[in-house]
Amino acid sequence: MSQVPDTIDVFVIGGGPAGLAAAIAARERGFRVLVADGVQPPIDKACGEGLLPDGRVALERLGIHVPIAESHPFRGIRFVSDGLSADARFPEDSYGLAVRRTSLHHLMTERAAELGASLLWRTAVTGISAQGVHLGDRVVRARWIVGADGSNSRVRRWAGLDRGSRPRLRYAFRRHYRVAPWTDHMEVYWGGSCQGYATAVSREQVCVALASHDSNLRLEDGLRALPKLQARLAGAEAVSAERGALTGNRRLARVWRGNVALIGDASGMVDAITGEGLGLAFSQAAVLAECMESGHLGHYQTEHRKLALRPLCMARLMLILDRRPWLQNRTLQVFQKRPEVFRRFLELHVGALSPVHVVRDGLTLGWGLFTA
Repeated sequence: MSQVPDTIDVFVIGGGPAGLAAAIAARERGFRVLVADGVQPPIDKACGEGLLPDGRVALERLGIHVPIAESHPFRGIRFVSDGLSADARFPEDSYGLAVRRTSLHHLMTERAAELGASLLWRTAVTGISAQGVHLGDRVVRARWIVGADGSNSRVRRWAGLDRGSRPRLRYAFRRHYRVAPWTDHMEVYWGGSCQGYATAVSREQVCVALASHDSNLRLEDGLRALPKLQARLAGAEAVSAERGALTGNRRLARVWRGNVALIGDASGMVDAITGEGLGLAFSQAAVLAECMESGHLGHYQTEHRKLALRPLCMARLMLILDRRPWLQNRTLQVFQKRPEVFRRFLELHVGALSPVHVVRDGLTLGWGLFTA
């Protein structure tokens, strides 16, 4: 470990997208940055691989523009249930972007290295203390320590930041299929026991994810509960292995203590149903770098809570439909009859509309549920 410095400005523990975003934002403000992760890139994770418009913009603010050859745009969201469907487009001139997680990680790694961040792969962090970050028997002194090591964060435990709401976890699985995209929308398929998500990541591949409360429900079984999605994939070749992960909503009482701050899933989770996990981490990174530059992390707590409020609220709202087929059908009926309501909810979801403007539409939706 001769290449490891004795002191550093910012030590980022975890080299996934959240950690790399923190490293990039910190380097852009002139900090000396070191990132350590126990695995070798590219780092993959089960996710829907779609960046909503606000997440795409947050990524571009970090100086990362995904080449069209490595991505696929989508223009809106479609909900599909038994015998019903409703769709809404993003605001004019706005679009989402689907990109393979491994491709995104490669681009972010290149950007961090280009800016001069030091990247230590296959390097296990064994603890943190008042002296610094422990790499086995070596200690690196750091002005700031960033925990970006995921939902089971050890940094969070080491810093005493584990207190918070206990998430009601769901189980998510993902696989890619070789099939031409059939829509320019990200699709959410609602079933009685699960949700399916389909997002084209290229002109010949679609990412399919499944989420449920049943830890034993795998993709193949889940697709049988979603016949419309299963029909879309009939005869399609699976081109990646099934990969699983946990998802859910979790809010922590605090996301910083002393010189330690948490980011990404380490700092709390939003359910994958929102599609906002990555975009949220990218926005957190920009705020965290600003707070480190000012020398005070207290403001990060306030801004972190503000950033998470909308995705958490939207996740709770959407999960009301979970395992309630009658409510799913009535909601889609309202969205079909009043497409402007669905459009405004989507605008709220991507941060293009103030919650004040949605109150009227919420009342319209509520009335529609009784009269549909």
